[in-house]
Amino acid sequence: MHKISRIEIHETLAHLERAIDNHQRWYETIVKILVCRLPFESRHAADGAYRECEFGKWYYSDHSRKLRDRAGFVAVEGEHERMHNMASRLLREMEAGRPLRVEDYEAFAASLANLRIQLMSLKRELNTALGDLDPLTGAYSRISMLTWLREQQELVRRNILSCGLTMIDLDDFKAINDTYGHLVGDQVLAQSSAYLLEHIRPYDKLFRYGGEEFLLCTPDTDVETCRTMVDRLRDGLANTPIFANDAVIACRVSCGVALLERDQPVEKAIERADQAMYAAKRAGRNRTHVSEISIRQ
Repeated sequence: MHKISRIEIHETLAHLERAIDNHQRWYETIVKILVCRLPFESRHAADGAYRECEFGKWYYSDHSRKLRDRAGFVAVEGEHERMHNMASRLLREMEAGRPLRVEDYEAFAASLANLRIQLMSLKRELNTALGDLDPLTGAYSRISMLTWLREQQELVRRNILSCGLTMIDLDDFKAINDTYGHLVGDQVLAQSSAYLLEHIRPYDKLFRYGGEEFLLCTPDTDVETCRTMVDRLRDGLANTPIFANDAVIACRVSCGVALLERDQPVEKAIERADQAMYAAKRAGRNRTHVSEISIRQ
């Protein structure tokens, strides 16, 4: 599943708002045509008409490519296509002079109601995601962090998977702020987070833990797999220059790895990851340290 940014969420919400309004007006037009036996544009009855409305053109374009594997969008897609196909069938029946069946019209009306429900549900989901995203970095905020980690811990308890946690802290961030100013510091945070979000797996979660600290949750990883992933991220970030105003900054991070344990609170795992991160700082920064407890597991 692809990750989407705050900007993409806002753009998507705007398209959903327009889809609700446009399809209501379209529905009223179709009903008027059917009731008054008016001539209609051929595109309304064409095969694939669902791709030609404003929403369809957006949905099937590259702009929405990241969204189409999400359950909420799959449900909207199916209902949207069904509604347009029902309208096409009713219009062709009318054009052929055949009487319209009551059950076909009722199914058409119900399909619009169902589409509105799906669109409104999707809007709520996206608005919730906006509230749960840190506005500066695009990472998840701490609002739902513990709930998410406890859900992963339950999978650990049931032996379904193991789960790694990594505390990531930007090295020398105070010096960046002092040298270049806080606006540049914000850009460094935002671009660093963007790099991490782009290079983690779709089902990993990055939380802004506080200040310049991030907590990365990597389900289905043991200690060594998690460390390998984190080292790749750390090295990649260090070798990706960050351009902020007129400054070019190399961003390095110290990382601490721990595992979620089945019989200890998730807060303990966070604490171990945090302690391991500080051990990486003491060892010279720009490195990854693994919690000794997790190594022994």
